[in-house]
Formats: sequence, structure tokens, C-alpha cells
Amino acid sequence: MANSLVFIITCFFILLYPSALANRTHFSWNETSAVFSASNADGICQSMVQPRGYTCEEHKVTTKDGYILSLQRIPLGRVGGKKGNMIPVLLQHGLLMDAITWLLSPPDQSLALVLADNGFDVWLVSSRGTKYSRGHVSLNPDSEAYWDWTWDELAAYDLPATFQYVHRQTGQKLHYVGHSLGTLMGMAAFSKGELVSMTRSAALLSPIAYVGRITSPLGRTAAENFLAETLRWLGLHEFNPKGDAVTKLLKKICVNPLIDCTNLLNSFTGKNCCLKPSIVDVFLDHEPQSSSTKNLIHIAQMIREGTISMYDYKDGGQNRRRYGKSTPPVYNIANIPKNLPLFLGHGGADSLSDVEDVKHLLKILKDHDKNKIVVQFRKDYAHADPVMGTNARQVVYEPLMAFFKVHI
Repeated sequence: MANSLVFIITCFFILLYPSALANRTHFSWNETSAVFSASNADGICQSMVQPRGYTCEEHKVTTKDGYILSLQRIPLGRVGGKKGNMIPVLLQHGLLMDAITWLLSPPDQSLALVLADNGFDVWLVSSRGTKYSRGHVSLNPDSEAYWDWTWDELAAYDLPATFQYVHRQTGQKLHYVGHSLGTLMGMAAFSKGELVSMTRSAALLSPIAYVGRITSPLGRTAAENFLAETLRWLGLHEFNPKGDAVTKLLKKICVNPLIDCTNLLNSFTGKNCCLKPSIVDVFLDHEPQSSSTKNLIHIAQMIREGTISMYDYKDGGQNRRRYGKSTPPVYNIANIPKNLPLFLGHGGADSLSDVEDVKHLLKILKDHDKNKIVVQFRKDYAHADPVMGTNARQVVYEPLMAFFKVHI
């Protein structure tokens, strides 16, 4: 399996290198490749939600720095679903994903739809640069300037704009659910005291905060060999791993009954216990999504240094112009208000949200109000199980909804 993974990664970079040289400002495998076979121009509501029998609304919100984000609202469950007091819940996906993260499984196993059927007012958001959130008031996605951001900006601009919009639309505080990078965005914002006044509780699934001990071979190798920095030097400002060539290749590999394609995902996320092989095919129909190469560099810096700092320009003068000091500021996660209800779920097989890193996070949160924090540990869970696992409803979603109902 290791040799197969090395081969696939090698082929990826061989294909990537000449294309990046040909266009030092922007790279994409194929901007016109279809994510949905017959509905590329449709929004997530029409493509993924309404066909399953749910009411769904498309919304747009503009961030302070001009990015136009796509949101979907599922205000009601299916006929026969439970009616509740319609408290809003905002779902934030992780790296190289979009809002479809929460809709990949059947309705009774997809968190967004499970929440709607249980009386919650569900909101989904896709971060800047993903398929449905590529708009900007003045910048073109083909420009280098469009991709000049990291998760610092996701926490400082995308998340506040989304929170404020949902709060204005509903007139209520909201529950927040983040997966992977979505947890880091939330913790970074909460640590600065932002958004707390609009938040009932926050759920952190497969939390990404301290990542200095990650055991993912791909993630660690990329960080230690400065691969993201190399790609940016080559002119790759948009990192888009999706395209016709790659998707067709992987699908051909995955239809071979002798090959279990969950292994490809496992090599990055850890050995997910509870994914059906068929879910990988569904995943490839819709994901992965673009991010900025600068964002990948930022995450690589965190892996190498074991800290949660703002982006380091590796130039004292540039850092000083940006931050007023020669080194980037550190996010103090201990500053998250101690009375903010937190639900933290992690797995023993997760190679991105490693157990030792999560232990360090919990140590930082040791003074949190004990009545306001729930820690759920599942020994056999890896990084993708909470959003794609066949038993995620029983293992994660039911306890999560019970947590929400306590903190109303």
C-alpha cells in the first residue's frame, strides 16, 4: 500500500509541475470539470437537499474582505420529522472540503439532515475558494491576489460574516459544529472573544489545534519537505486537487474489486473504522475542493513548529508590517471563555487529530468549567468517521443533539 501511495503522489506532482511552470499565477487541473454530472450550475440545495425531500434555501454573504460565500438553510425536516423550537445550528467543514461534507451519507446518516429531522434550523457554509464560494466583489479567482489568505482569514472574516448573517436571519444564538479545520477556525475566533455572544455551544469534531504530533505520513512528509512552499514558489496559488484526469484515474482504480479505496483515504486520515467503500465513490463525485497554497503552508508551519500562530512570512520586516512585531502572534486557546459549552469528539485512530495533540489541547483547556465541556473518545474512529461513518449517528450525532438540548 505504501508503494501505491508513493506512486500516486509522485504522479500527482509530475502532472502538477509543468502546468505550474506554464502559469505562475494560477493553476487548476480543469476549471470546467463537473462536480455533479448533470447539475454543475445548480446550487447545493437543488443538487443535494431538495431531491431528498427537504426544504432548502440558498443564501449569500459577503465578508469584510470581499469574498462572497454560499450558505444553505434547511429550516425543516421531512414530513414526519420532529418539530422543535428551531434553534439554528451552523456546520463548518474542514480543509479541501465544502458544505457537501454534511450531506455525503444517506439522509438518516448525514448530520445536516439528521439535525433538520430533529427540529433544528440547519445552516451550511462553504469557505472561500470552494466551488460554490468563488465569488469576490473585485478579485477574479484566476488572480494571485484572490488566493492570498490562510485560515487566519477564515477565522477573522468568513466565520464572523457567517455567524452575523445567521444571527440576523434567525434572531437567535446558534450552535456551532466544526470538523477538522473548522474546529481550528472556531477556536481561533473564540480565543479572541469573538462570536461568543452569538454562540450557544460549540462542537469540535476531529479537532485540529496543536498538530505537532500528527502521524499522517502524507501530512508530515509534505510539511517536513516544504512541499507547499515549493508549489507556491512554482506559481501555484490555488491548490485544486480535483480535475477530470485525477478523478477518472481514481474512479478506475476504485471500481476494481481487488482494491479497497478506503485505504487511499486512510493513508491520509488514519484507518477509518466505519466507512463503506461506496462512500469513497460518493466522496469523489463531490470532493475534494480548492484551498489556497498559502493556507497549506500555514498548516505545515504548525506541524513543524507545534504551535498555533498566525501565518509566518519568514521575514521580520514583513511580519512587522503585518503584525507590528517580527514574529507572528500566537493564538491563546486558553482564552476561550470558560463558560462556553464545548463538545469535543476525537478518535484513537486519527492520524491528523492525533491523540497526543488532543491531550495537549485538553491540557490547555484544563480550567474550562467542568459542567461546560464534554469529551467523547472513540478508540476505533479516525478523521473521517465523524462525518462519513456508517454508525456516526449513534456514536456522535445522538450524543451531540443531547448536548445541544442541555445548552439551549
